Amino acid sequence: MIERCLCLVCLDDASGPELSDSARAMLMLHGGGPAKNGGNRWYDKPMQFVVGADGCCGVVCEHSPFEGIVLVQCTEYLLKYMIGSPSKLVRAASVSELPAPRRLRWKCTPEIHKCLASSADTLKRLVRNLDINVHKFYEYGKEFIKKQKMSPDAYIQVALQLAYYRCHGRPVSTYESASIRRFQQGRVDNIRSATPEALAFVKAMTDGKLSTSTDFLLLQGAINAQTKYMILAITGLAIDNHLLGLREIAHELKIEKPEIFNDEGYLISNQFVLSTSQVPTTVEMFCCYGPVVPNGYGACYNPQSEHIIFSVSSFHESSQTCSAEFVKCLVQGLLHMRDLLSMKPVSQFDKA
Repeated sequence: MIERCLCLVCLDDASGPELSDSARAMLMLHGGGPAKNGGNRWYDKPMQFVVGADGCCGVVCEHSPFEGIVLVQCTEYLLKYMIGSPSKLVRAASVSELPAPRRLRWKCTPEIHKCLASSADTLKRLVRNLDINVHKFYEYGKEFIKKQKMSPDAYIQVALQLAYYRCHGRPVSTYESASIRRFQQGRVDNIRSATPEALAFVKAMTDGKLSTSTDFLLLQGAINAQTKYMILAITGLAIDNHLLGLREIAHELKIEKPEIFNDEGYLISNQFVLSTSQVPTTVEMFCCYGPVVPNGYGACYNPQSEHIIFSVSSFHESSQTCSAEFVKCLVQGLLHMRDLLSMKPVSQFDKA
């Protein structure tokens, strides 16, 4: 019955009063471990609607069938329906003839109980390891960025590059999901945000040698490079899916794998220490996910008109990462970029 169902509803026990956004995010992902609601999940299902007894609610998505935007569209539809049409909900509930819920009886052998105990121990370790910091940046939002005639997404990506560089003093291979749903069976490609132009900008912003006109031009160059690559990615002209296709064709034809796939540079370029994604919404909500490598960050962001919501994740076991420190550097960078824009040189066109 569980395998055949479209989605699950997870009815959680109360999680505790006055939870922070960060705590709520982690409870959605892992339920707080086996001692709380960790066993009240079925991660093989595409969608799990989590409803807590104290109103802590969310949706857990298994990424294989679809991208985050599908989850958002579904959730927003439900939220707007509930807010805008309470009478419809009451009427729908009164005429519903769904069968009464039936308890599923499980037959568990001693071997299965051993597996369950082992899984509970594994979940405990995973829960202790995950570090999520949800931060709402209220200093400005996408409207301010648009007024600078800049892409909000490209701007935030450059800010993420600046944050990582300030934290660790080096650039790293970066992934940003790019939707290619315009193509038949299209899913995503990768916008590689760690561009030479972004590196030039973040170096200038961290070396202490301030030059408003130069730094502004470097920021413009970084955003233009990011925007250009984004357009290539969403129109099917990025590199990652094509290389993936080449590798899989070699595997299917049982021919020798091309040398590039064993090249050290290629292998390093696919260790995405910084995994990012923009998931914009029209209602107050946010998405989150974990890092994709042990020493990495997951950075999901939601640009709103007057604020930006960030969900930054890392692993406690890594001595190289810290979500709170990354958020601190991110906020400093966003403020620094705003100050730079407020002092940008006035062109002859602007004067006219």
